[in-house]
Amino acid sequence: MSDPSALAWQSLPVWQRETAAAALQARARWPHALLITGRRGIGKRILALHFAQALLCEQPHADGSACGRCPSCTYVVNGAHPDLRLIEPVERDDEGNPTPVDAIVVERIRELIDFTQLSTHRQRAKVAVIVPAETLNTAAQNALLKTLEEPPAATYLILVSHQPGRLPATIVSRCRLLASPEPDTDAAVAWLSAQGAREPQRLLAQAGGAPLLALTLADPVVQRERELLLDELAQPERLAPVAVGARIDAYGRDERKARLADVVYWLLTWTADLAAVGSGGAPRFNPDREEALALLGARVARLKLFRYYRTLLGQRALLGHPLQPRLVAEALLFEYRAMFARGETD
Repeated sequence: MSDPSALAWQSLPVWQRETAAAALQARARWPHALLITGRRGIGKRILALHFAQALLCEQPHADGSACGRCPSCTYVVNGAHPDLRLIEPVERDDEGNPTPVDAIVVERIRELIDFTQLSTHRQRAKVAVIVPAETLNTAAQNALLKTLEEPPAATYLILVSHQPGRLPATIVSRCRLLASPEPDTDAAVAWLSAQGAREPQRLLAQAGGAPLLALTLADPVVQRERELLLDELAQPERLAPVAVGARIDAYGRDERKARLADVVYWLLTWTADLAAVGSGGAPRFNPDREEALALLGARVARLKLFRYYRTLLGQRALLGHPLQPRLVAEALLFEYRAMFARGETD
């Protein structure tokens, strides 16, 4: 799935606007540390950067929102504001090309601490956005805690978390919590349509109702691989894990991890739908495959399905580590196929 970083400075989605306005109206009492929580793909990162721009704006509106015209706003939109730091689990080469990594390391937080000790360039504030905060490793968490305990004046930290339960209580307790709003279906479909997405309702289902994630799933490569994989998952006896692995290997080295991440995501959503239909419900992520899911749901043992889902979750947590995408995908698919082998129903 593609990196949604290009969405960072677009207009705030409609479902975020009321919450953003209410928060900025209390700008005079803005906390030194804000933790924005919510599931992946609903616009938390955009909301955090919207707040950052407002805090750095030199001519904010009376309601606290950014003017969008001053030098600071221009610098922010261009990703060049000297008083703003965006900290993500990404490493960049000498040419600035990003490579995702599994954790935000302590060196990044030490750089942040040095940044907080400097004088401001534009005489407004210093802002750091950390996303997703749960990827801070233990040393980085400990280093950040010192800054949270004794924040420098006019310095604001905005943490974004998809899984706040993974953050230590010592960090969470020092932040003001803000739950990111969830879009309703109509708002999400309208937003996707405005972004030019085709079949927005189908994409939104695939993303479990998360519109920004749905937009990344609209990538034709992702959709083509989804169709191929789901065709094979629907007929486990004919599933050829080695052939799927070979398709992953056919991509360039830098793309293979992305393709593996796609495979893991589709397996997670397919397995969740199998559990749903097996319990008499309807598929949430793949309604276009309801018939195939219903046939398979009646065949698979619930306990084995649950264990397999746990395996997928564990593998997803390791995607940032050095690995061989082809071998990982093959192992997961062999395990999937085994669930439907004769004698594997209890």
